Amino acid sequence: MLTFTTQGRQPLFADAEMADTASTALLNPRLWIRSQLLAWVLMPDHWHGLVALGPWETLPDLVRGLKCNSARQVRATTPAVMQVWAAAYHDRAVRREEALVDAARYVVLNPVRAGLVRRVGDYRYWGAVWTRR
Repeated sequence: MLTFTTQGRQPLFADAEMADTASTALLNPRLWIRSQLLAWVLMPDHWHGLVALGPWETLPDLVRGLKCNSARQVRATTPAVMQVWAAAYHDRAVRREEALVDAARYVVLNPVRAGLVRRVGDYRYWGAVWTRR
């Protein structure tokens, strides 16, 4: 599981246009050639992804690509935003196959736990390979 936050935990993605831009950029298929995104959620001030890292990709390279691509797109549509993401990221390995679904639930239920929506289906910025949207 992978998490990175906005610079200064600014709620940049409370703005729908910025959230649309960032989520489209983070889901860009060319970023996911070597690895698979199993579940994700874009919150106002952070992004969570449950990632199956491919054998030919390192986590730092994947994170760099995700952050650079999404930041470039956000800055192109909102020039006033100078820095989108904080430098660091947090990762936690999910070692057991059966733990993947629990981790995916944790990821996609973030908006509910944060009180942004009552049901995850009411939130726009999430996805999982196990669901149809």
